[in-house]
Amino acid sequence: MGAVIQAFRQAGGRARRAALLAALALIAPLAHAQSSAGAAPASGATSWTDWSTWTSWWPWRDKGPPPPTGVESPHYGDSLFYFFQGRYFTSVTQLMASQQFRRMAPHDDEAEILRGGLFLSYGLHREAGEVFAKLIERGATPPVRDRAWFYLAKIRYQRGLLPEAEEALARIEKPLPGDLEEDRVLLQAYVLMGRAKYAEAARVLDALAKGPGASSYARYNLGVALIRGGDPARGSALLDELGKMPASTEEFRSLRDKANVALGFAALKDNRPVDANAYLERVRLSGMLSNKALLGFGWARAQANAPTHRARHEAMNLALVPWTELATRDPGDAAVLEARLAVPYAYAELGSYAQSLDLYQDAIHAFEGESARLDESITAIRSGRLLDGLIASNPGEEMGWFWNVAELPDAQALPHGGHLAQVLATHEFQEAFKNYRDLLFVARNLQQWRDSLGVLRDMLANRRQAYAERLPQVQEKERALHLAEAAQRRDDLAAELERVEREVDAAAFATPRERELQARLDRVRDALERSGTDPELAPARERYRRAAGALLWQQNDQFAVRLWNAKKGMQQLQGNLAQSQQRSAAIAAAQRDEPARLDRFAARIDELAARIEAMIPRVAALSREQQAAVQEIAVAELLRQKERLLDYGTQARFAVAQTHDRANQAKDGNRAPAR
Repeated sequence: MGAVIQAFRQAGGRARRAALLAALALIAPLAHAQSSAGAAPASGATSWTDWSTWTSWWPWRDKGPPPPTGVESPHYGDSLFYFFQGRYFTSVTQLMASQQFRRMAPHDDEAEILRGGLFLSYGLHREAGEVFAKLIERGATPPVRDRAWFYLAKIRYQRGLLPEAEEALARIEKPLPGDLEEDRVLLQAYVLMGRAKYAEAARVLDALAKGPGASSYARYNLGVALIRGGDPARGSALLDELGKMPASTEEFRSLRDKANVALGFAALKDNRPVDANAYLERVRLSGMLSNKALLGFGWARAQANAPTHRARHEAMNLALVPWTELATRDPGDAAVLEARLAVPYAYAELGSYAQSLDLYQDAIHAFEGESARLDESITAIRSGRLLDGLIASNPGEEMGWFWNVAELPDAQALPHGGHLAQVLATHEFQEAFKNYRDLLFVARNLQQWRDSLGVLRDMLANRRQAYAERLPQVQEKERALHLAEAAQRRDDLAAELERVEREVDAAAFATPRERELQARLDRVRDALERSGTDPELAPARERYRRAAGALLWQQNDQFAVRLWNAKKGMQQLQGNLAQSQQRSAAIAAAQRDEPARLDRFAARIDELAARIEAMIPRVAALSREQQAAVQEIAVAELLRQKERLLDYGTQARFAVAQTHDRANQAKDGNRAPAR
């Protein structure tokens, strides 16, 4: 957890979207290697090799992967269960605890990759790099190694570590499977363009764009790289193709708008208003780039080559159409603010000076009012109401890199909600706010552990009390067993059983009924012996002989069965005695070891309590620092808007003075040229 806290001190977690892909997209090839080595999947379960089918389309798409099957380790399955629920903090803690006790076999490599991916999701790219490096040292297969370097390069790029990202990409030895290879080429191009190596980026993208099924993103980035790398003709042709392409999804419609806007403003820069007009006409009126397109479209109309005064007049009238529409939109957009100045400029060019002056004054008042509203929003942000409102409106159990702001706070959090859109649109604010939210989760987690340690102390005290109360009772019951005497009796019985078997003493196993008959026969025998040789007792002597023989025959007939039962009973007796002796030894060991064991638990609780008590103020301080940083990011965005408003207000005031001069000159018949 200390590493997590330190990560919040560093430049924040821009790795959240793609980080865990390094975990799951690499698990399948590892399993595939195991399967190839002879590991067969469980009967009736889908093999881990089937999971590799989604690794080629999940990483850069909006779809989520199906959960895996064929997990052999229940502890690894437990971590995956929390992972697929989106409870990534619980997943990584469960995973690391199970790894500590070596419970992950046969998924040790998959678990290690999942841990590295989870580290990446929290911005711990150095720790994740160490995980991947150790995995490679252990002899991971080339596909696994290449995927590891790809995702590490991606996370480094998103954190702005361009040289490190380029170094990781250079370690990839073979083409990646499926769409991942296209993603790798695009990432390499992004890194090169980020380092202003546009010609190299164009060469990298050229082969990809010419291949079958090349994506629109590849062609768009190739067009941008060509334009910036010194080949504007070919780059513009590529963007023009994208600007005309049919688009069935919002994603590609936005990309088409982006290409047309880029072409339109490039044409305006090159003083080609007719071409700019053609490009910007393709942009949708309700898209994300519609405001910028309307502004450029108006300037394309205004800059049209008009040889006569009448043509110039018509061009300005045409420019007023998009500018007037744009001026009515949200003033938080810079294009709208420019339109508030462009409209009175057009009226001045048309000679409607009174209307132009009124519109300039309206724009100045609008800029001043918007600036005052921005001041109110800045005050609300610095008071903490914005972040509190965002947290309250977007609750969540655990921190996670898929989390985004879904609900906006009420008016008490930010009096002018329109300003929030500009703030939330910045990637810097989103990531900084996620870090702040994650710190709040860590603080809650530490507080829960502090409370849990109190419960553990109570449990330990109850355990000590129960031990102290039950030990005398157990010892008393043990003494009542007289184990030493029982062992001596067992030895005597064993010796007697051995004698009976050796001497074949069938009478030793006589039943109570047989012993009673034997006693009666003994009395009859004694009586016959006292009577001497009386011939009248001859029949009695014969009956005695027959009865004694029958009894002896019965005992000898049952001797083998009775001997087996006696041995069986002796074995059971020996087992019970051995079990009693083991329990007695366990009681003695517990009496000797349990107090020390309980003391170790108490020491461990005290150690954890000390660590938690030391971390709570650190996390609280980091939370305050992060809160201040997030608020300043939001304030900085609003201050930029204030500066823009101030600049536009200054332009409007100069335009008012210039329009007054032109109006006065027009009255004298000396209309000055527009500047």
